Amino acid sequence: TTEIYTLSLHDALPIYPVLGARDLAMFELFYSSGLRLAELVSLDCEVLDSVAHEGEIRVLGKRSKLRLVPVGSKAREALAAWAALREQLARPGEKALFVGQRGGRISPRLVESRLARRAVLLGLPAHVHPHMLRHSFASHVLQSSGDLRAVQEMLGHASKIGRASCRERV
Repeated sequence: TTEIYTLSLHDALPIYPVLGARDLAMFELFYSSGLRLAELVSLDCEVLDSVAHEGEIRVLGKRSKLRLVPVGSKAREALAAWAALREQLARPGEKALFVGQRGGRISPRLVESRLARRAVLLGLPAHVHPHMLRHSFASHVLQSSGDLRAVQEMLGHASKIGRASCRERV
């Protein structure tokens, strides 16, 4: 059922287009890159250059570990659309990539609630939370490549996870 979460994220029309563009960029980036929630909300606008030119971003993960993660074409498109609208919400000088209605950096809780709201609008049967998009990313990359170690590295896992354990998580 991971297809439901990834293919339908575009389908619910936002009530407020600027917030809808932000949400779509967040969700597409989550799925495309396998980011953790804390990593997503800590991103600054400077990542937009590497997204546009290299198709990847550097993320500071757990234990201050730096890693490169891919950014898919749909996420790049959604990020470009959000970047064009971001200044309508952002306070002057705000560095955060994703900002809320008051112009400052969004909180993890806001992301959780926006994703849950989007899932309800889509009529999804299960509670959808941000980590599900990370799991979908891992599952799809593993299915297409079969390279468990590469998936572990993209997710920023320090220790090796067995294939059976990975299936349980995804």
